[in-house]
Amino acid sequence: MTDLTQAVHAVELIRARASQRPEQDAIIRVRDARDRQDERLSYAELDRRARAIADLLSGRCRSGSRILLLQPPVDFTTSFLGCLYAGMVAVPAPLPGRFRHERRRVRGIAEDAGISAVLTDPGHGAEVEELVGELRLDGVEVLATDGADLPGDAWSAPAIGRDDLAMLQYTSGSTGDPKGVMVTHGNLLANAAALAGGLGIAEGTRFGGWAPQFHDMGLLAQTLPALFLGGSCALMTPTEFIKRPHQWLWMIDRYDIAWSPAPNFGYELCTRRAVDEELAGLDLSRWRYAVNGSEPVQVSTMEEFAERFAAHGFRAEAFSPCYGLAEATVYVSGVADRGPVAVRVDPDRLEQHEFVPVTEGGRRLVAHGPAADYEVRIADPVTGAELPGGRIGEIWLRGNSVARGYWQRPDQTEATFRAGPGDGEFLRTGDLGTVHDGELYLTGRRREVLIIRGRNLYPQDLEQEMRLRHPELGSVGAAFAVPLTGGGGEHAVVLTHEVRPNLPEDVLRDLARRMKHEVADEFGVSVGGIVLLARGGVRRTTSGKVQRAEMRSLFLAGDLVAQFADVDRRVPVAAVEQEGMSR
Repeated sequence: MTDLTQAVHAVELIRARASQRPEQDAIIRVRDARDRQDERLSYAELDRRARAIADLLSGRCRSGSRILLLQPPVDFTTSFLGCLYAGMVAVPAPLPGRFRHERRRVRGIAEDAGISAVLTDPGHGAEVEELVGELRLDGVEVLATDGADLPGDAWSAPAIGRDDLAMLQYTSGSTGDPKGVMVTHGNLLANAAALAGGLGIAEGTRFGGWAPQFHDMGLLAQTLPALFLGGSCALMTPTEFIKRPHQWLWMIDRYDIAWSPAPNFGYELCTRRAVDEELAGLDLSRWRYAVNGSEPVQVSTMEEFAERFAAHGFRAEAFSPCYGLAEATVYVSGVADRGPVAVRVDPDRLEQHEFVPVTEGGRRLVAHGPAADYEVRIADPVTGAELPGGRIGEIWLRGNSVARGYWQRPDQTEATFRAGPGDGEFLRTGDLGTVHDGELYLTGRRREVLIIRGRNLYPQDLEQEMRLRHPELGSVGAAFAVPLTGGGGEHAVVLTHEVRPNLPEDVLRDLARRMKHEVADEFGVSVGGIVLLARGGVRRTTSGKVQRAEMRSLFLAGDLVAQFADVDRRVPVAAVEQEGMSR
């Protein structure tokens, strides 16, 4: 903990760890957890490769240049540190797949950041070269290296400090276009210290998981804290997890991992898809921090997971609901060693943005722990006035983890990072919630709230309620509001949701009919449509967040390919391509 508070920059801290424990495993790339097939990188080798990559970059780019990282986990980590060792700015991005929107995202990041070079690994070198040509990134050099073939002997420490820029963390784009959050060396160190202090994480703790390295949860709440605290970090890819969710659980067991984070859907996927034959002999009793964050945390998901895996030693107390966002580096609040705590609140008062606990019924909201390293203000999202206790408002934050702003977007930086009259300089998170008994409670994203006839509904409530009622549904859906034709300004709810494969049309038709009536009866709203999609049909960000605004646009443009849809004729959708259509 002392090193985190005393280090001037991240490079100094990593080099100190390499000096203190050179032969200890720093990064473990897990390929098959049950059979212990892995690739290991010691702190000494991690430091050597980072110096080598810094040498390579320094010969081609100026200090402060932005370097795009398109790599798998181990290479990504060494390249990220190599950028910091060179005094340059790392720009994490996902390796683009075959879909146009994925390639469009990478191009948008590269152009917005004004990158000077791309770092990739030899296995993806030709593919990335082709991509750079296709995207017309003129003058951008592609450097394909794993760092192992470079000496790193010529490296010299750059002149950097806590206020120097370390990375551009592009937002997930769940409610709009991705923006480059300017994260400094000081932000990295402060946030890791807040995380460790807030949850009581000891030095040497083993971290691990499948959250992607280019996302703030995977890099800033998983890999870097492990290295800063002198621990080890075991990594597998999101693709490997999606294909075989049980491998994540085996990795936690076989590599003695104490801290492993995932979005809510990751726990739901394990509960639904892991079968007994895959779990025989699994021991999760040493998993101390089962972190749930990055998307709305559902009590029911944690309860089902705890019940499903209790026979394998999992303790409900291990669940650590956390809240964070890229604009605050990542971690804001969390709680450990007690499991999920939820408060039942009056749903009718919640629609009026009031937090009123009740003893029975109501909607359960999860406590996300105290934000001990921040000054928290609950503000009226329109006027900015601070709200009294018991009111739901926008969460504003001030603290050392709050990033510098958005890259080359001064107006948006001023509006988001400089909020507040008089004493100013608060970060507007865009998240709605309140503080109750010293802990943060979240209700949803401001821009995603469904306003129907003056009522405020949260889309995740509709989505989760339908999943609880219908096992035929997949693990992800997207609810949004659309206008109805005929004037009057009336809006209705459309719920798109993935379904399990190979369901016949009569089953899908009956499912859509029941869902339509249940949404109307349970939430008292007009339902403009139910659209059932194949797995992968709901658009998500690279970190797994549902892109509800994008799904709304695709729906209205008629660009969804549905398994079945029941859409009201008053909904102005261009067309809905599908095998079964009710209109």
